[in-house]
Amino acid sequence: MKNRLKVLRAERDWSQADLAERLEVSRQSVNAIETGKYDPSLPLAFRIARLFDLPIEQIFSED
Repeated sequence: MKNRLKVLRAERDWSQADLAERLEVSRQSVNAIETGKYDPSLPLAFRIARLFDLPIEQIFSED
């Protein structure tokens, strides 16, 4: 699954640690999602979408 998480995070000048804290996950989880090594759970995907105030489809897409 592709995602725009790194771009969205950079637009806000947040580090991976900043985003991880806001999402209540580890920095390693954020890195794994950004690099496509891990697909977030549905509840986490919804938290990410709410944080960025975007529909999930504007953050995540199929390969």
